[in-house]
Amino acid sequence: MFTAEQLASAPGSLSAYFEGSHDLLHTIAGVLDIRSVFPRVSEIAGRMLPHDALTMSCQDEDLNVHVEATSSDDFRGLMSDLAGIPMAAELVIGDLSKETFPLGERPYWRERIDAHGYRSLLRVAMQTRDRLVGVAFWSKQANAYDSRHVPLARGIVDHLAVGVSHERLATTVSTDRSRGQTESHTRMASPGPGFRTGDKNIVGESAEWDDVLNKAVHVAKTDTTVLVTGESGTGKEVIARFIHRVSARGQGPFVALNCAALPEQLLESELFGYERGAFTSAQQAKPGQIELASGGVLFLDEVTEMSLAAQAKFLRVLQEREFQRLGGTRVLKANIRVIAASNRDLRKAVERGTFREDLFYRLQVFDINIPPLRERRADILPLSEAMLQEIAKTFGRTPASLTQSARHALLDHDWPGNVRELRNALERAVILSDGAMIGTEHLALHGASKSSADVPTSSAAVLTTNLRAFERDTIVQVLRECRGNKARAAKRLGLTRTQLYSRLRKYGLEEEPIAAVA
Repeated sequence: MFTAEQLASAPGSLSAYFEGSHDLLHTIAGVLDIRSVFPRVSEIAGRMLPHDALTMSCQDEDLNVHVEATSSDDFRGLMSDLAGIPMAAELVIGDLSKETFPLGERPYWRERIDAHGYRSLLRVAMQTRDRLVGVAFWSKQANAYDSRHVPLARGIVDHLAVGVSHERLATTVSTDRSRGQTESHTRMASPGPGFRTGDKNIVGESAEWDDVLNKAVHVAKTDTTVLVTGESGTGKEVIARFIHRVSARGQGPFVALNCAALPEQLLESELFGYERGAFTSAQQAKPGQIELASGGVLFLDEVTEMSLAAQAKFLRVLQEREFQRLGGTRVLKANIRVIAASNRDLRKAVERGTFREDLFYRLQVFDINIPPLRERRADILPLSEAMLQEIAKTFGRTPASLTQSARHALLDHDWPGNVRELRNALERAVILSDGAMIGTEHLALHGASKSSADVPTSSAAVLTTNLRAFERDTIVQVLRECRGNKARAAKRLGLTRTQLYSRLRKYGLEEEPIAAVA
């Protein structure tokens, strides 16, 4: 691509470039055919690199033209003439009326250019997986472009190449489906069948899951910051690992940091690292998670649990791509892609003042919401089969099978714990069934379900409900006595603040005034 120094020396405003880059990615990410938004693409790119017309063509290895797009009718129908002519990596012509044009032997090109008054040309080409993407900037002003503009043009073309890759992927998916294949988007985008991320299979047949994977595949080809939201247990880290695996950073590290698992005072040192002597117990320097993720992905789980002080420092990482260790003075570069996740509504956190609005917008460049399992029931049985295979491999057994009644029970359950709860229920069932067929008696699915009348009430279920009610009432009572001071309440309850916040979310108490809680 281009270096920061090249970009800084290029003509024009850096803020205009970065704002345009943001808009360009958003425009491309929403479509599978870049030609449908090419006039809008030209409009955005014009703020970064002024031009009177923008054209694009894509050649395969045999120099055949497969995609052609133009922002102006002045060039419509001409791009196919580029077939058979190798595209140079870059081409700058200051005055088309005086300099030799590559297609000069085609008089109608010259006539069209002269008739519409085009005087300058800047064209750059970029290689994708199996396509050479060439984009030309045309100006009616002589000497509008020179070598200083090439880095800007390459930055724009880099984004457009992503759009072309999206279209290629969509074509592959459409072709495979028309042939009757049942593989998901994930398998077609992955290195092969049975592609896995971490210890969970990417499995699903619902339209909702298909939409999640489609978005993940789209954004994986960019370096854009991603925000993954959804209830606990829906598979946010699974999607984050998938994006990492199929991205250009796939060979780099994937570093996950759970912001809710660390006390406030330790989060910053874990994230940014520290120098020797930064605090009492800092006997030697230690790199932070940002450094460890260099060249790869930093996954911030439960990002809303980050303190406001840490949020301010991390905002600089996203804006400037640089940071300092605690107690250090040396500025370090952050060569990372950030994927954040939360099971909470970040907009409400912004409204409450517990999350910075500017950081929210920096994180939500491209958001993916994962629906709960109860809203994508078509995924329950495929997930169950994949999990049973995985559990059997772990236990060294033959995969267990589900009875018909067990299948119905799985489909009827509402899965408040989502995919994580399904995995735990199946693992327990495999143990109880001792390798035999899994029936409803092995699943022990208590709690919320589609038809609670079908679920027998056991003494264990009643005991669990009573214990939860007791815990909830105790927390409410202590918070009232502490007048809503969560730090004091956590200390009295023998919990960390993180554990208390987790229970407040569990019982739906986090956003209600304590005095109003019944």
